[in-house]
Order: sequence, then structure tokens, then C-alpha cells
Amino acid sequence: MARGQERAAPDAVPTRIGQVVMLHHAGDREEARQRYLGLWTEIGEHGDPLHRCTLAHYLADTQDDPADELAWDLRALSAAEELREDGSPGHRGARAARALYPALHLNLAADYDRLGHREAARLHLRRARRAADALGDDHHTAGVRAAIGRLERRLDGPR
Repeated sequence: MARGQERAAPDAVPTRIGQVVMLHHAGDREEARQRYLGLWTEIGEHGDPLHRCTLAHYLADTQDDPADELAWDLRALSAAEELREDGSPGHRGARAARALYPALHLNLAADYDRLGHREAARLHLRRARRAADALGDDHHTAGVRAAIGRLERRLDGPR
């Protein structure tokens, strides 16, 4: 790859992630997982936290084992926390992290629930609710709030 392309590559990462998301949503989960892992290798453990957060968030959804899904969701949350710590409230990454927190915590709650860790699930569900309440009323946030409500009802129901 030429030097100029190497420098431009990080700007192309969100587009490349989006392309794999479409592949995954079209039903090719295994191919999506392999492409996500290839992107993860390119980005690396110390790459842009927003890229790592987004990629790990989506990569979690391609896992067969709930423990692996949890591990990727924890990576996503860790990268989001780096964004929050790294930037001022108006910083691009800090704003993105704020918008991602409800879904990140909701996913962790669902992971913990699938693994039978109900208290950890409730903890992350409370964090998801607080994070969602801090956001506006857009379509995405409304969907996350609805999913939070469904998981709350399931956790509060009989087991």
C-alpha cells in the first residue's frame, strides 16, 4: 500500500465497517465475522478507540459462543471509555461514546443474562437506562429504550 493510502486508511475504516455490517445483515454471518476480524487485525489493540469500539460492538454480534460475545462487548465498552476519558465533551469521540453507551450496556446486560449472571445483567441494564435517558428522542435511542424495557421485563419475570 502506498504511503498516502496508509494515511487515508483510518478515514476509510467506518465505511469498511459499514460494508461488513451490510454483509452481516444480509445473512452472511461467518463471512462478516472473518472480515471484522481482518479489520481488527489491521486496526490493532491500540488503534483509534472509536474504530475499535465500533468494530468490537459489531464483532460481538457474530459470535457463536456467549462468552466470546461478552468478551467483544467488553472490548467495545473499554474503547468507549477511552474515548470518554480522552476528549472534551464536545470532542467527536466523546460525543460518539455518549451515543454508544446505551447500546453497549444493553448488549452487556443481554450477554450476562444469557450466561446466567442476572445481577451483572441488571447492573448493565441500569447503566443502559441512565445512558439512554441522557440522550435525545431519536429513532435509534427509542429502539434502544424499547429493547431495554423488554430485557427489564424478562429479568424481572420468572426464571
